[in-house]
Amino acid sequence: MAGDAKGCKIKIIKNGPYLVVGNIPLVEKIITAKGKGYEYKAGREFPRAKAYSLCRCGKSKDMPFCDGSHEESNFDGQETASKANYEDRADLFEGPGLDLMDDNRCAFARFCHTEKGTVWNLIKDTDKEEYKEMAIKAAVECPAGRLQVVDKTGEVIEPEYEPSIEILQDPEKGVSSGIFVKGNIPLESADGLLYEIRNRYTLCRCGQSRNKPFCDATHVPMRFSDKLNK
Repeated sequence: MAGDAKGCKIKIIKNGPYLVVGNIPLVEKIITAKGKGYEYKAGREFPRAKAYSLCRCGKSKDMPFCDGSHEESNFDGQETASKANYEDRADLFEGPGLDLMDDNRCAFARFCHTEKGTVWNLIKDTDKEEYKEMAIKAAVECPAGRLQVVDKTGEVIEPEYEPSIEILQDPEKGVSSGIFVKGNIPLESADGLLYEIRNRYTLCRCGQSRNKPFCDATHVPMRFSDKLNK
């Protein structure tokens, strides 16, 4: 079974950082090309802490942690993302063996691309076991949680994650990517309301997403790198 996220939480500070509580492990992962697909490779591991603050403005000189730069830069962290549930936002793509749900909340991690085509093409051939397995893999490795596969009994197929946070790097694109949150960690908005609890989601850390607090891949065209401030 997936890990227990009891006591874990990410609190969004108004125009400030993400405050993380609950002794949640923090590591770095590197998005790496593998053939026509992608995989995660291990990066740095950060010391365990009961609480820590992660930069949200993209200006910290102590990445991935907050150093107060949001105050100097007058960061506008207003949250613009919908708080509607995933099922109410997502489009449905039906296949013979599996269905695919897609809420278009993209972090451009590209795990939806495989040796056999994109997940949207794969879903059409899920009467074949090979394509079914690849479609599941392509969907569940999406860090944004944009994609979910549903079997024909209506059960959502999800990986079993322990609560953890991964700082993503994307050297193929020459950028630093978002913050991959795993394992049903609650996310509390600056106004005190909770977003829907999800097994996978990616938070913006470049400060420029148009769908705050979630990553919308703006880090790619803006060439965001967490190493430039050091």
